[in-house]
Amino acid sequence: MELAHRTREVKPSVTLAISAQAKAMQASGIDVCSFSAGEPDFDTPEHIKAAAAAALAMGKTKYGAAAGELPLREAIAQQMRQEEQLDYQAANILVTNGGKHSLFNLMMVLLNPGDEVIIPAPFWLSYPEMVRLADGTPVIVHTDASTDYKISPELLAASITSKTKLLILNSPSNPSGVVYTRAELTALAAVIVKHDILVVSDEIYAKIIYDGIEHVSIGSLGQEIFDRTIISSGFAKAYSMTGWRVGYLAGPAELIRAASMVQGHSTSNVCTFAQYGAIAALAGSQDCVADMLQAFSRRREVILQMLKAIPGLDCAKPDGAFYLFVNISRSGLGSLEFCQRLLESQQVAAIPGLPFGADDHIRLSYATDLETIEKGMERIGKFVHELI
Repeated sequence: MELAHRTREVKPSVTLAISAQAKAMQASGIDVCSFSAGEPDFDTPEHIKAAAAAALAMGKTKYGAAAGELPLREAIAQQMRQEEQLDYQAANILVTNGGKHSLFNLMMVLLNPGDEVIIPAPFWLSYPEMVRLADGTPVIVHTDASTDYKISPELLAASITSKTKLLILNSPSNPSGVVYTRAELTALAAVIVKHDILVVSDEIYAKIIYDGIEHVSIGSLGQEIFDRTIISSGFAKAYSMTGWRVGYLAGPAELIRAASMVQGHSTSNVCTFAQYGAIAALAGSQDCVADMLQAFSRRREVILQMLKAIPGLDCAKPDGAFYLFVNISRSGLGSLEFCQRLLESQQVAAIPGLPFGADDHIRLSYATDLETIEKGMERIGKFVHELI
């Protein structure tokens, strides 16, 4: 059987593969400390589950509009106007099967063969693969700790060609946890406007930010950049709704209509009653978000303190999300070998930096309990000590 050529261009998700291996080990009775999954360990808040259950009881079990339930699209638009200063209406919103699906839809409606998409590295590992699936060309722009893993206006301008269509921006970032400041975004916006390209801002971690740092959406910085901005986000991280698969895409109405058409011919609407849970997430108390953020903040402090005590590992303090992006270059191992040996010898699951565009790093998720963090970090310390 001859498969489509595009399937040969796409790499499997290393994150899902390692998570699956760790879960299989746990199922066989092995005590595994997992720092692999980008998934809060909290249950979905009760008022959100209750709203979905009520929707089921009311018979919200039929096909819906491909673009999403109107009350949810209105609630998302209202939240973006109030919290992000983005002038969206329901017609500017497409409800998707998770944040990942929103980005996939975007690539399908935006890219033609040969169109270039600028992706700052380190990056979420699915970005380049989605671009390739849409016959686009990923242009990886490498950053490092000296620039806080952020793309500068100079780097961006130097990467733009006549084929450039889109910049992917992720703040707070997976895997580095960096958050772009208002000044940094303003400078990037000036380059985007000057060269008349588009930007998609992945803001799935927008509510998970520490130390009072401000989250700024690049589209809020003026009409010219707003017209060139698309927002990807969802409910998975902030509300611990990863399995619900409710995300959204926000942008110009013409683009949203096209993405809705693509979705209509692929998945149709998102699970109807799940959308009513998402409405409750936006309309209800936000104390659940604050409580989870407080727990993440405490875990961040503990894991950072323990990491700093391990000679040979380096990591900047993340401003958002729930990851440490750890430099392992002094170990002498590439990230794939490092993570495989760590899992086999110490039963600790971490994610290699290679698929994120940084083979001298690993990603540790602290979206897990303190006991696992403390035990797992002790095991990592033992592993590194034996290496170095």
